[in-house]
Amino acid sequence: MSEQFISILALLAIFLTGTLRAVNLGALALVASFAVGVGVLGMDTPEVLVGFPGELFVILVGVTYLFAIARNNGTVEWLVQAAVRLVGGRVAAIPWVMFTVSCVLVSLGAVSPAAVAIIAPIGMTFASRYGINPLLMGLMVVHGSAAGNFSPLGVLGVVTNGVVDSSGIAGDPMVLFLSNLVFNVLLGTGIYFGFGGRHLITAGRAAFRAAAGKNPAPAELHPTTSGSSTATVIAAEPASAEADVLSLDRDRLVTLGSMAALVIGALVWDLDVGLMSLTAAVLLTLVSPGTAKEAVAQINWSVVLLVCGIVTYVALLQEIGTVDYLGDALSEVDAPLLAALLICYIGAIVSAFASTTGILGALIPLAVPLIATGQVTAVGLVAALSISSSVVDSSPFSTNGAMVVANAPKEQQAMVYRQLMKWGFGLVLAAPLLSWAALTAVAGW
Repeated sequence: MSEQFISILALLAIFLTGTLRAVNLGALALVASFAVGVGVLGMDTPEVLVGFPGELFVILVGVTYLFAIARNNGTVEWLVQAAVRLVGGRVAAIPWVMFTVSCVLVSLGAVSPAAVAIIAPIGMTFASRYGINPLLMGLMVVHGSAAGNFSPLGVLGVVTNGVVDSSGIAGDPMVLFLSNLVFNVLLGTGIYFGFGGRHLITAGRAAFRAAAGKNPAPAELHPTTSGSSTATVIAAEPASAEADVLSLDRDRLVTLGSMAALVIGALVWDLDVGLMSLTAAVLLTLVSPGTAKEAVAQINWSVVLLVCGIVTYVALLQEIGTVDYLGDALSEVDAPLLAALLICYIGAIVSAFASTTGILGALIPLAVPLIATGQVTAVGLVAALSISSSVVDSSPFSTNGAMVVANAPKEQQAMVYRQLMKWGFGLVLAAPLLSWAALTAVAGW
């Protein structure tokens, strides 16, 4: 039995055990890394842990630490109130605002995890404050960032177009960007109406009609629960909460300055989001120890263990050649269109756990022989593979999905994790087929 086959069986065992028993999947994955790496492959322990995602660990810890302090000192609540005023009290518009801001940031050159790390904590806190389904808000942020992934100015766009050029493939950067943008906007529309957006719109219209017959005072928003998802009821009564509107005190001003520095550092100077967040959190703790009390305890360490453990094991799979093993198997497929579909599925499956950039760099060159047959279009296959490998970043095992889980309200994190896992693996099944059908099979026919 080959080492690659054993490693795949171990991965399946991890998910089966984690489903049947209340054991953290990350802990199971680290044990599997040790068992397969040392017991089967004869590696040294340092070799097994080479794939531990130190950068991801720092991002998860740093960002959740900083925003825990921001919640404690009222900065996030101030931002939520400012956002409500900005859209005139139309809470139904906020998920699309988050989608658009994330898309613009990534389109202009921010890496997707950096944009999600900046936007997700604010969006998830807003969702908690006004009763918006946290899954709706988290997915809108993630797929907003995914929509901008393949902009000619975006990191993934630059990398993918560079790999295409170096592989001798006739690419089209604008088709790549627009096809991915349209795919994610359509996904965003489905997410919005599938996870509570209709309730938000209906409640907003009811508030408008009520206000039209009364003295149109500022609307007061009350979160409520409807069925399995949350919705927002907006009652157009005189706002008695004006006294509760937060002002900008010293701690909130310093926190907002830290957040602004985080955005500028990430977008302008390409500094590490995790390390900048940790730096800001430590400075805020020194300036105001009282508001930072218990912030470290609010970091979701179980999510950190979960994500880092799974990523470590997938890195081991890549190191021992499991992905190459699957790629070589494709060369045995006689039908180029079918082989193109399988490449898209490999991209989606691996990228749900590992680096999207890395998997695109590995799989695009594998497409060259398929394109040479003339039965598969170069532009369509590259676009389908890129979409398949990037939209699955909503998986809770990717950086973006993990940020959503880590910033969800504590009592809802288990639900958000389960729903994100279903959504992410649903995309693993559906996105390759849909993108392949639209961009490769139809174009080839």
